[in-house]
Amino acid sequence: MSGTIRIAGIGVLATVAAVVATTAAAALALAAGVSFEIPDGGEAIPLAGFATVTGFFSMVGVVIAVALRRWSARPAERFVWSAVALTAISLVPPVIAGAGTATAVTLIGLHLVAAAVMIPSLALSLRSRPLR
Repeated sequence: MSGTIRIAGIGVLATVAAVVATTAAAALALAAGVSFEIPDGGEAIPLAGFATVTGFFSMVGVVIAVALRRWSARPAERFVWSAVALTAISLVPPVIAGAGTATAVTLIGLHLVAAAVMIPSLALSLRSRPLR
């Protein structure tokens, strides 16, 4: 199996894990009384929204990992730096959206849950050599 296919496969599995973990954590937060209402639109973020956004941006991470494997001499290191920087940037919108403190903190936590699943999975797949 080529390295690109292996990384993509690991990335898809990690994406599924991140979607499940993030959606489950959001469901627990809802059950605990956290409102995911964003003041601008007045609507609450649905659980399916967490799954969709997590899946989309996790797959963006997979594409970045595959591209770095192809065009970087140190893909794992570059991926970790890029993913950590993008994760840090993703923490800004929950803070500036004007949501309540519990909502903002929970949204930040959900970003970190997805990152905690995706970054190590893809970084390790970029470091390992395929078996022959």
